[in-house]
Amino acid sequence: MRTSTAILSALAIGSAAAAYWTLTKPQTWTEEETRLVLSLGLASLPPLPADPSNAVADGPDAASLGKALFFDTRLSANGTVSCGTCHLPERQFQDDLPRAKGVGETARRTMPIAGTAYSPWLFWDGRKDSQWAQALGPLESAVEHGTDRAYIAHLIGVHYADQYAALFGPLPTLDAVPDHAGPNGFGTVLDDWLALDDIQKDAINRVFANVGKAIAAYERTITPQPSRFDAYVDRLAAGEDTSGILSGQEEDGLRLFVGKGECTKCHNGPLMTDNFFHNTGVAAVPGLPDDVGRSLAVDQVLADPFNCLGPYSDAEPGDCAELKFLGKAGHEMIRAYKPPSLRGVASRPPYMHAGQIATLGEVLFHYNTAPAAPDGHSELAPLNLNSAELAALEAFLGALDPIAKEVQR
Repeated sequence: MRTSTAILSALAIGSAAAAYWTLTKPQTWTEEETRLVLSLGLASLPPLPADPSNAVADGPDAASLGKALFFDTRLSANGTVSCGTCHLPERQFQDDLPRAKGVGETARRTMPIAGTAYSPWLFWDGRKDSQWAQALGPLESAVEHGTDRAYIAHLIGVHYADQYAALFGPLPTLDAVPDHAGPNGFGTVLDDWLALDDIQKDAINRVFANVGKAIAAYERTITPQPSRFDAYVDRLAAGEDTSGILSGQEEDGLRLFVGKGECTKCHNGPLMTDNFFHNTGVAAVPGLPDDVGRSLAVDQVLADPFNCLGPYSDAEPGDCAELKFLGKAGHEMIRAYKPPSLRGVASRPPYMHAGQIATLGEVLFHYNTAPAAPDGHSELAPLNLNSAELAALEAFLGALDPIAKEVQR
């Protein structure tokens, strides 16, 4: 894919970076380095994978309904919180906070959404196996939306009945269902759920699941946007002159990224994440509950009634290979978390699963020094990069910011 003149005209890298470029001589890439660099470009991103568990995943009407639900603050206990409260479109669908704030404060950082349709596991710990199942969790979380499934089903009946029926068929009759009831609630909310019969519970669960499927259809439209790095890759792939797109320092950082810095061990592919789970020795946050990461989430996703093999999935059993062959979590999954995409990373501090690290420079220092993990075993080993190399890596990460200024909604 060739970079258009219009895109190249937007690639202003600043006078300081340009000056650095004039002082350094571009180096050639080895065949292996070239292969790695090209593999990181958006041109290598395949089409969105199908989600057989969601029959409306790629429907425009479902995406329209999902977008309305995503930004509807009525889907919260206090009427002020929506999915878009923490996933801000103008901020890469995250919120810049160490830990997300809904009706209360969570124990983890908000993850960006772009490209998550490519991931087989959702959340930092992978406790959900689809975007639609993931969307349901915050709705019932006491510190996020603070609602319950009966409330959500009633709200759909009042405000979205026609759109819902066009996609999923008529809503069930919920006249005998209390305004609030759910298995993850407390007090009367839980008591009222337990008092419902199985037919009523199933009807509510189905509406609840379909809400998640509509939201997921919208989230599938949120895709990673091109950066100056992608313009560089496109030129490199075409055998054209790459000078002036990245500064010399940024190109040095790219060379470290695919080589001595060992970044591609976890941050590989065009999304710059392997979508797996790693213990990298990140410190725990004092005062927060113990967080063991992936080691607990494996049992959670297997027990989830909204997983790919569950009764509310549209998939056939043969479609759910990731879940079907999921093994038990061993010691290596203690405090292991999914690395988010590095695309746009320089513009969204703080970092790590609970916002433990304030700046990108401190993140690189962490990986360079490889401290011991507070629990489990860190995969890191010291890199022993010098200060110039660390600065080059940080400069390269800045080249991953999107070129486009418009907000993707």
